[in-house]
Amino acid sequence: MPVDRRPVLVVEDSENNAAMLEIALSDIPGVTILLASSAFEGWRILSGAGPPIRAIVTDLNMPRMDGFELIRRVRADGRLAATPIMVVSADTDPATPQRIAQLGVSAFFAKPFSPAQVRRKLEQILNGTTD
Repeated sequence: MPVDRRPVLVVEDSENNAAMLEIALSDIPGVTILLASSAFEGWRILSGAGPPIRAIVTDLNMPRMDGFELIRRVRADGRLAATPIMVVSADTDPATPQRIAQLGVSAFFAKPFSPAQVRRKLEQILNGTTD
Protein backbone atom coordinates (compact mmCIF):
# COMPACT_ATOMS: atom_id res chain seq x y z
CA MET A 1 0.00 0.00 0.00
CA PRO A 2 1.55 3.34 -0.98
CA VAL A 3 2.03 5.66 1.95
CA ASP A 4 2.84 8.77 -0.05
CA ARG A 5 -0.74 10.08 -0.35
CA ARG A 6 -2.82 9.55 2.75
CA PRO A 7 -5.17 12.52 3.18
CA VAL A 8 -6.56 12.92 6.69
CA LEU A 9 -9.41 15.36 7.34
CA VAL A 10 -9.33 17.31 10.61
CA VAL A 11 -12.68 18.95 11.43
CA GLU A 12 -12.17 21.41 14.27
CA ASP A 13 -13.67 24.88 14.84
CA SER A 14 -11.00 25.94 17.37
CA GLU A 15 -7.98 27.32 15.51
CA ASN A 16 -5.64 26.40 18.38
CA ASN A 17 -6.80 22.78 18.50
CA ALA A 18 -6.77 22.51 14.70
CA ALA A 19 -3.18 23.83 14.61
CA MET A 20 -2.09 21.45 17.39
CA LEU A 21 -3.64 18.47 15.59
CA GLU A 22 -2.16 19.51 12.24
CA ILE A 23 1.34 19.74 13.73
CA ALA A 24 1.03 16.43 15.59
CA LEU A 25 -0.49 14.47 12.70
CA SER A 26 1.54 15.87 9.81
CA ASP A 27 4.60 14.03 11.21
CA ILE A 28 3.06 10.71 10.13
CA PRO A 29 4.83 9.55 6.94
CA GLY A 30 2.83 10.23 3.79
CA VAL A 31 -0.05 11.95 5.57
CA THR A 32 -1.52 15.14 4.15
CA ILE A 33 -3.72 17.08 6.57
CA LEU A 34 -6.83 18.81 5.26
CA LEU A 35 -8.41 21.24 7.70
CA ALA A 36 -12.10 22.07 7.91
CA SER A 37 -13.26 24.69 10.42
CA SER A 38 -16.83 23.36 10.50
CA ALA A 39 -18.70 20.10 10.01
CA PHE A 40 -20.38 21.68 6.94
CA GLU A 41 -16.99 22.36 5.38
CA GLY A 42 -15.81 18.88 6.35
CA TRP A 43 -18.84 17.31 4.70
CA ARG A 44 -18.25 19.38 1.55
CA ILE A 45 -14.66 18.07 1.36
CA LEU A 46 -15.76 14.48 2.01
CA SER A 47 -18.55 14.51 -0.56
CA GLY A 48 -16.56 16.32 -3.24
CA ALA A 49 -14.11 15.05 -5.81
CA GLY A 50 -10.49 14.52 -4.93
CA PRO A 51 -8.49 11.74 -3.38
CA PRO A 52 -10.39 9.57 -0.92
CA ILE A 53 -9.95 10.66 2.69
CA ARG A 54 -8.17 7.91 4.62
CA ALA A 55 -9.33 8.99 8.11
CA ILE A 56 -11.31 11.73 9.84
CA VAL A 57 -10.46 13.45 13.12
CA THR A 58 -13.41 15.53 14.30
CA ASP A 59 -14.64 17.65 17.15
CA LEU A 60 -18.24 17.15 18.30
CA ASN A 61 -19.44 20.54 19.49
CA MET A 62 -19.50 22.89 16.51
CA PRO A 63 -22.06 25.46 15.37
CA ARG A 64 -24.82 24.63 12.85
CA MET A 65 -23.83 21.01 12.19
CA ASP A 66 -22.19 19.10 15.01
CA GLY A 67 -19.75 16.20 14.85
CA PHE A 68 -22.49 13.66 15.59
CA GLU A 69 -24.33 14.73 12.43
CA LEU A 70 -21.11 14.63 10.39
CA ILE A 71 -20.38 11.09 11.64
CA ARG A 72 -23.96 9.99 10.85
CA ARG A 73 -23.66 11.37 7.30
CA VAL A 74 -20.32 9.61 6.74
CA ARG A 75 -21.69 6.29 8.03
CA ALA A 76 -24.79 6.62 5.80
CA ASP A 77 -22.76 7.32 2.64
CA GLY A 78 -21.78 4.15 0.78
CA ARG A 79 -18.48 5.63 -0.47
CA LEU A 80 -17.43 6.86 2.97
CA ALA A 81 -19.06 4.43 5.41
CA ALA A 82 -15.85 2.50 6.14
CA THR A 83 -13.69 5.61 6.72
CA PRO A 84 -12.10 5.49 10.19
CA ILE A 85 -13.22 8.34 12.44
CA MET A 86 -11.52 9.61 15.60
CA VAL A 87 -13.20 12.11 17.91
CA VAL A 88 -11.33 14.78 19.88
CA SER A 89 -13.83 16.70 21.97
CA ALA A 90 -14.40 18.65 25.18
CA ASP A 91 -17.89 17.10 25.36
CA THR A 92 -18.38 16.10 29.01
CA ASP A 93 -21.71 14.30 28.62
CA PRO A 94 -21.19 10.86 30.21
CA ALA A 95 -23.28 9.32 27.41
CA THR A 96 -21.00 10.65 24.65
CA PRO A 97 -18.46 7.76 24.53
CA GLN A 98 -21.35 5.27 24.19
CA ARG A 99 -23.12 7.42 21.56
CA ILE A 100 -20.06 7.71 19.36
CA ALA A 101 -19.16 4.03 19.84
CA GLN A 102 -22.61 3.16 18.47
CA LEU A 103 -21.79 5.33 15.45
CA GLY A 104 -18.67 3.25 14.77
CA VAL A 105 -16.00 5.70 15.89
CA SER A 106 -12.48 4.22 16.20
CA ALA A 107 -11.28 6.33 19.13
CA PHE A 108 -12.36 9.10 21.51
CA PHE A 109 -9.97 11.61 23.09
CA ALA A 110 -11.25 14.11 25.64
CA LYS A 111 -9.89 17.66 25.55
CA PRO A 112 -7.39 18.62 26.74
CA PHE A 113 -5.86 15.84 24.64
CA SER A 114 -2.39 14.45 24.20
CA PRO A 115 -1.28 15.17 20.61
CA ALA A 116 1.15 12.23 20.86
CA GLN A 117 -1.64 9.80 21.82
CA VAL A 118 -3.89 11.04 19.00
CA ARG A 119 -0.98 10.73 16.54
CA ARG A 120 -0.15 7.19 17.71
CA LYS A 121 -3.77 6.05 17.38
CA LEU A 122 -4.12 7.59 13.92
CA GLU A 123 -0.92 5.85 12.80
CA GLN A 124 -2.29 2.52 14.04
CA ILE A 125 -5.55 3.09 12.16
CA LEU A 126 -3.81 4.11 8.92
CA ASN A 127 -1.36 1.22 9.12
CA GLY A 128 -4.03 -1.30 10.08
CA THR A 129 -2.30 -2.19 13.33
CA THR A 130 -3.39 -2.11 16.96
CA ASP A 131 -1.57 -2.39 20.24
